[in-house]
Amino acid sequence: YAVVVDVENGTILAEKDARAVISPASMTKILTLLVGAEHVTDLDDTFTMTIDITDYCYVNDCSVVGLEVGETVSVRELLYGTILPSGADAALGLATYVAGSQEAFVVLMNEKLEELGLSETAHFTNCVGLYDPEQFCTVYDMAMLLRAAMDHVNTGGHTVILTPGRYNAAYFEHSYLAEQSSAVLAEASDLFVENDYLYYRGNHGTVRVGAIYRRISDEYLDPLCFYPDSLIGIPNLMEAYRAGNVAIINAPGNGVADDKGIYYFVPKIIRYYLDEEPILMNAPTFLPFYEEDMKYTLSNITRLVIKDVAEAGGYGVVFGSELTEEQLDNLKEKIKAEPRRFISQEVIDFQDLPVIDGKTTVMRKADLRAFVLSGSNTRVWPSGLTRFSRNPNSFVVNSSQGGGFKDTWIMFQ
Repeated sequence: YAVVVDVENGTILAEKDARAVISPASMTKILTLLVGAEHVTDLDDTFTMTIDITDYCYVNDCSVVGLEVGETVSVRELLYGTILPSGADAALGLATYVAGSQEAFVVLMNEKLEELGLSETAHFTNCVGLYDPEQFCTVYDMAMLLRAAMDHVNTGGHTVILTPGRYNAAYFEHSYLAEQSSAVLAEASDLFVENDYLYYRGNHGTVRVGAIYRRISDEYLDPLCFYPDSLIGIPNLMEAYRAGNVAIINAPGNGVADDKGIYYFVPKIIRYYLDEEPILMNAPTFLPFYEEDMKYTLSNITRLVIKDVAEAGGYGVVFGSELTEEQLDNLKEKIKAEPRRFISQEVIDFQDLPVIDGKTTVMRKADLRAFVLSGSNTRVWPSGLTRFSRNPNSFVVNSSQGGGFKDTWIMFQ
């Protein structure tokens, strides 16, 4: 089931069984969030979790945030818990806070469907997405609910995708996203802030921007708030953001998990929070911040790859086997001086795949980037991005380092 909708006017551009009735599952929470957000006036107000909510989640084996009986959380945290980890406990807490009970909240949900003109093909009996023959909708209904939710987040005005410009290695992706989402593709020079509002300066005049999907790093977003020499940021953007006059997607600070140092802890996080063993193992990783890992890294540096945790896009990656004795000594001193700045890993021999180089077929190192979606269940999306190195002697496949892409075929039996 699929549908592509023009968000400006609701016109269906492409569809496959868009009007077929389905069970919405965890997509239910889009409507839960929409209705909840419309009825919340104080994000800092609090709610105390009840045993009825936790028991409901346990009996129905729901995906949860992990809120406990008697725990007091803010309404803001209930919204976050519903939208990020798709927690049923947070969704039920939000519903109870707004309407007093899930049953009363479901009435509001169905009233919203009627308001949006979707009540003939959609109906809900719970706010978390549990299967019920009386809980149904179409993918077109879900598209309209998502559009309404996006409009609600939008603080008023157009949605733009902020790109560093056409010389950026991922510019094609930026333009494609803009085309497919009916958003405006904009550079910093096209945007300005006035009286704490963000505006887009286009060919047909100036229009307000309500949401900005940024494709640049935090530190370059606003030269008056972060890196002062940034030429790709928007002066005073953070002032408009703090005033609540523009939504920034993704929010500043959300990239904390991109720190390669976090990679070291992923197996430990799985064991601690899920009480499970990782199925797909990490490349053996060492964090010199710890004395034992420091000793191992320095003793085996010639067969390890060293990565600067603050870098991305293939930058800051050094193979010990390629360094001279003097370069190795310098690198060791840097690691000892700033042990938290680096990780070391065993070198993984990537698979060689055939690629077209001019008119010849050659073998190059390649990897597969998988996409994992987390909702009521976590699943690997049946697609991926295969990247390869154009350099015959390199393991670095990032596009920013000249890497290329291959078609990815997912075979089902």
